[in-house]
Amino acid sequence: MPQTFDDDPRQRTSHSRWRGLGLPDGMTMYEVECLLDAPGWIGPVPDLGYRVYLQRSGAFLRRVNGRVTFVDPTSVLLTRPGDEMSVAHPLGCGDVYTCLEIPAEVLGERPDARMWFDRLGWDGLLDGRLDLEHRQLVARARRGVDRFELTERVHRFLAGVLTASPLRTGDPGADLDRAVAQRPATLAAHRRLADQARQVLAASGFALGLTDVARQVGCSPHHLSRVFQRVTGRSLTSYRNDLRVRAVLHTLASGDAPPLREMAAEYGFADQAHLTRTVRAQVGEPPARLRRLLAPDPARTTSGMPSRGSPPAG
Repeated sequence: MPQTFDDDPRQRTSHSRWRGLGLPDGMTMYEVECLLDAPGWIGPVPDLGYRVYLQRSGAFLRRVNGRVTFVDPTSVLLTRPGDEMSVAHPLGCGDVYTCLEIPAEVLGERPDARMWFDRLGWDGLLDGRLDLEHRQLVARARRGVDRFELTERVHRFLAGVLTASPLRTGDPGADLDRAVAQRPATLAAHRRLADQARQVLAASGFALGLTDVARQVGCSPHHLSRVFQRVTGRSLTSYRNDLRVRAVLHTLASGDAPPLREMAAEYGFADQAHLTRTVRAQVGEPPARLRRLLAPDPARTTSGMPSRGSPPAG
C-alpha cells in the first residue's frame, strides 16, 4: 500500500508533504504537495538524478541549469545527474506533483532512453492523453496495485513520455516492427521469448516481479513487455491476471477456500480489495458470490459420498 511521508525521505526537510506511491522494480514513485510560501528562489535542489517530474496542480517558477520556465499542470521535466534546479512560488504554495526516480541501470536497458544520457534532460509539456495516463497511474498506485502491474504500467508510460520529448528515437516498438518485417526469424525468436515468459510466470507462484521475469528470460523489462504485447496481443499484466484469477476460481471451487485476504497474499495481489476488483473485472462477479456459485454441492461431503441423511443416488 502507498506509504505516507511527512517530509522528503532523503533530505529530511519540512517544505513538502510526501506520499509514497510505489516501488516499481528498481524505481521509486511518489507524490509531493509543496508547503513553501516564499516568492523568492529556493534551492538548488541537491542530488538530482534521472527523474521525471509531472505537475498535477498549482503553478510556480522553476529554474533548471539557469533557464527559467513557468510550471503549470501541463508541465513535465526530465532531469539527469548534474542538473541544478531551484523553485520560486510567487503565486503561493499548494502545488502537487508526481516524481519518478529512475536509476541509470534501469534506463540503460531502454533503447528509447539513450539520448537521455547525452543531454541535459527536457522541460516541456504533456498532451492530454499522457496527462490522463499519468493520473490513472497515480490512482491505481493509490489503490494498492501490485508491483508487477505497476512496473509494467510505469515502463509503458515512460515510453510515451520519451516519445513525446525531443529525446525520442522513434515510436515505441517501431524498431521491433521493422525488425520483424525484415527478418521472419526474429518473429520466431520473439514467440519463443513470449513462451518462455509464460512458462516463468506460470511456474513462479506469482512471486516474481517484471524485472525478475525479464532477467530469467535474458532481456530487459522494457523489451520483454513490448515483445509479449506484439506476439500475444495483450500485456504481461493482463496475462498474469488471467493466471491469478483462474487460480482464485480453482481455490473457490474446492469448497474449503481460505479467507479472501489470505488468497490475496498467496496469489500476489496487493490486498483483498485488489483481488476483488481484478476478479470482478475478469468474470463480472465478485469473489464472495463466486464462492457460493462454485462451491461443491452442499448435499455431498468433500469426498463425494452422500452426506448423512441424503438418499443414495441411483
